[in-house]
Amino acid sequence: MQTFIANDTPTDDQSAFLPNKDFALLDAYSRTVINVTQTVSKAVVQIKVQRPGNNRRQANTSRQPNSPFGSGSGFIISSDGYIVTNSHVVSKATKIEVTLQDGRFLPAKLIGDDPATDLAVVQINADNLKVAQFGDSDQLQVGQLAVAIGNPYGFQSTVTAGVVSALGRTLRSEGGRLIDDVIQTDAALNPGNSGGPLVDSSGRIIGVNTAVIQSAQGICFAVASNLAQYVVGKLILEGKVRRGYIGIAGQL
Repeated sequence: MQTFIANDTPTDDQSAFLPNKDFALLDAYSRTVINVTQTVSKAVVQIKVQRPGNNRRQANTSRQPNSPFGSGSGFIISSDGYIVTNSHVVSKATKIEVTLQDGRFLPAKLIGDDPATDLAVVQINADNLKVAQFGDSDQLQVGQLAVAIGNPYGFQSTVTAGVVSALGRTLRSEGGRLIDDVIQTDAALNPGNSGGPLVDSSGRIIGVNTAVIQSAQGICFAVASNLAQYVVGKLILEGKVRRGYIGIAGQL
């Protein structure tokens, strides 16, 4: 008599193998996140800003929307100190200060910002800077690993991991303009993550974290890296992005 074993019933050898295989996959995932963090985190900075306002009267209300103080994240893209962040992080700031991962605390100047894409560039004067590299967001696939690094609520160098949840989303900027080709991710973002990098498994920047739906869980958005590279290049060269407009007038 022959004994048949169903395909979904593991033998003794298989029972011993499956947990090891699962462990290997989990270990590979963990090592990938660790490697990405070690590669990119040294280029991630905390940005603190001061805006016009009565500092003495409002010093204890810094968490309120009308506070003259604010903070966010950014990442260094060049050895001469250019840092990418969100426009809403540095908008109308009278003072910008940057904290590097190594603890250095430096003043920064605004090079340019583009409210239409919620992107901005600031610059610091410092040596021995670690630099992050942009990746190609056109090559992204839904489901691939996405790692967010930033400073939520001031907790420096916080790492969260998830996946690319969707591509080609449209997001309305604070200026009212629609930002196309936005990345949706479930990598957790919180206030203070704005301007920080969204990174792929190779440690390349695939997006600039910019928004989260507060009433939901796991619905966060990042400006795609290819758009960010274009806008950042314009901001460094010209201080702003020039766009063409078509004027239409009616006649009775």
